[in-house]
Amino acid sequence: MSATSPARRAKAPDTRSPLRKVLTSFGFQIVVALILGIALGLLARSLGASATNHTPLSDTLATIGTSYVTLLRAAVVPLIFTAIVASISNLRRVQNAARLAGQTILWFAITAFIAVSIGIVLGLVIQPGSRAGTDLKPGDPYTVGTWWNFLIGLIPQNFLGLQVTSAADPASGAITSTVGFNVLQVIVVAAAVGIAALKAGRKAEPFLVFTESLLKVIQRVLWWIIRIAPLGTLGLIGSAVVTYGWERLTSLAWFAGAIYIGLALVLFVVYPIILKSNRLSVRQYFSGAWPAIQLGFVSRSSIGTLPLTQRVTERNLGVPRGYASFAVPLGATTKMDGCAAIYPAVAAIFVAQFYGIQLEWWQYLMIIVVSVVGSAATAGTTGAIVMLTLTLSTLGLPLEGVGLLLAIDPILDMGRTAVNVAGQALVPTIVSQRERILDADLYNAPRDGQPFAEDLDDDRDDDLASREARSLATVSLQEGDLERASEEDAALTR
Repeated sequence: MSATSPARRAKAPDTRSPLRKVLTSFGFQIVVALILGIALGLLARSLGASATNHTPLSDTLATIGTSYVTLLRAAVVPLIFTAIVASISNLRRVQNAARLAGQTILWFAITAFIAVSIGIVLGLVIQPGSRAGTDLKPGDPYTVGTWWNFLIGLIPQNFLGLQVTSAADPASGAITSTVGFNVLQVIVVAAAVGIAALKAGRKAEPFLVFTESLLKVIQRVLWWIIRIAPLGTLGLIGSAVVTYGWERLTSLAWFAGAIYIGLALVLFVVYPIILKSNRLSVRQYFSGAWPAIQLGFVSRSSIGTLPLTQRVTERNLGVPRGYASFAVPLGATTKMDGCAAIYPAVAAIFVAQFYGIQLEWWQYLMIIVVSVVGSAATAGTTGAIVMLTLTLSTLGLPLEGVGLLLAIDPILDMGRTAVNVAGQALVPTIVSQRERILDADLYNAPRDGQPFAEDLDDDRDDDLASREARSLATVSLQEGDLERASEEDAALTR
């Protein structure tokens, strides 16, 4: 596969005025939605809205935000399943498929190691636990992560990893059920189906063709959902301001500051250094990945942002579709430099300092090991909280310390998720560059503010189809040569 794609169809010249280009820019629309959301949230609070006191404006913001996240989550399961099955079928045509997977996992570990090291240094330098407010009250975590639960969670409970949770209302006795899914189980099932389809050979071709067609339909639906992201952003950020406000940062200001300093160092220092060391433009990376980073910040969900992350990785950063559809969903469940590296490192040190516990050198080493190895334990659960309880239980620190931090967790989760999403787009880009399969023309192309325009989708599909046609022709010729050679050997034997 070449580093650059074939010549694309000439597109009609862009005749939009400069003002219209700005107004129709996806990034500009997201920024405007952020500002309006904050303003409407503050307005709702000034009118008496809070986490316990609802008003029409606050309810409207909450409904808009939750409805958009629900739409994104609804598309995740079919996207992951079809994308992984299709990507496995595509990877069979790439000679270095195993190397791509190995390089992906290696870079996941490298960046996680750097992030957790930064978290440990910040925890020791800033001492957030020693500076915490006196009004903090320990509490029980609402979920606990363990290594055993992680291993059990790998076993699919059903075909699509769906989970049904029922609860009874103490007052009315009514039973309500909610349906969720374990993303890691979905990946396990999809990988098994994809590998089985490859083993089945030609008899599975109709299934693979159907899966690729279904993936194309799902991606088009996702394009429609992504187009209304500014509206969802407005509701999400406005509802967050109403529910949590900014005053909760008072007693945990040093802790929150340490987290955000660490996130900023990883996002704006570590990632650019990695890009530069691989001869990639930092500006082009951020301009390409920024729509997904912005949506991750306001949605607080790597899984909910997955459709957009995958699209910017392919459309803006030039990562081949077959590889991106494998690496990005995997990264959305296991590549979490914010939730699984910086946050548990700083939080574990915070808990130890708050309770006056002196950590030994080997415990700091365990923080690094748990962050690098155990980030997959956050898949399909409550993210950073599970990772933190896993870290505390491994170190023998009191789990009640998690309750100290729950008050401001949503505010921290915004920054954590933004860094998670940035890393999930970074690693496939780096690996593609190192393996010389990155579409350099697409990566360095000017951003026109319409990264999800349908004509771009069609052009990329045409390019991919032409490359696959040539690959299939080569494979067919090779298979024909092998069959003829086998027949000649059999004739000689007879």
